[in-house]
Amino acid sequence: MNYTVKKTLSILLLLVASVVWGLAFVAQSEGSGSVGPFTFTASRFLIGGVALLPIIGVQSLFGTKKKTTAVTKTLWKGGILCGVALAVASVLQQIGIGHTTVGKAGFITALYIIIVPIISMFFRKKPSFPLWIGVALATVGIYLLCMGGGKFTVAKGDLYVLACALCFSVQIMLVDHFAPKLDGIKLACIQFITAGALCVIPAVILEHPTLASLKAALIPILYTGLISSAVGYTLQIIGQKNVPPALASLLMSLESVFAVLAGWVLLNQYLSVPEMIGCALMFVAIILAQINPKKEK
Repeated sequence: MNYTVKKTLSILLLLVASVVWGLAFVAQSEGSGSVGPFTFTASRFLIGGVALLPIIGVQSLFGTKKKTTAVTKTLWKGGILCGVALAVASVLQQIGIGHTTVGKAGFITALYIIIVPIISMFFRKKPSFPLWIGVALATVGIYLLCMGGGKFTVAKGDLYVLACALCFSVQIMLVDHFAPKLDGIKLACIQFITAGALCVIPAVILEHPTLASLKAALIPILYTGLISSAVGYTLQIIGQKNVPPALASLLMSLESVFAVLAGWVLLNQYLSVPEMIGCALMFVAIILAQINPKKEK
């Protein structure tokens, strides 16, 4: 399979991940009313990690390649580092969603499309000029899409989500570093278990979760655990193997587009003119991001 085909498939995987995450904002908002951010984050990622274990078991039975000790150490190192970044980002996002609107949370979280290219420059990964134009258009598009052209005001939750965007940028860069060298599913599993385990003790000490509260948030937890985490983040890791981090962040930022479109189709929440313009700008940004005659270094 040549590089072009691999890159195309990877782009499709990242687009699927963005659809899954777009729907997750609603689930996270619903879940925040029943359980605390540490409890919700611990539950979703532990479920996501456990869900991948059967797949890893099948891989072990039919796999033929022997992994060296160095590869195993790198796998654990990468999974733990990605898991720490994911845990911090997800908790901050969950706290923020409880104190701001879903639309504003989606817009601020997607600011990683600006942060990732900036971080990339420090690692000699120079984004193309068309990609920078795409980033600018996507930023405007996300604003119009999620804010509907309304006045943007900074609330307490917005600051948490802004910090979350920075942490997600770090997680994207870590995945970009480790994913090409390792098994994507195993890396995702360790990432989830790490993120979930880190949140268990704070959840028990600070939030005192009960079976009743967990039951009330069961559907949001299951969706974010099985679909958003086990499926979405695993697709991210696999997809980023052949896609530069700046382009990957731009593709994944489409989660805000799919969140609004899902509300339009499923909940009869019709798009306003600014929102439709925002969708158009986002897709133009994706097309521009592909105009890169030279492969990024």
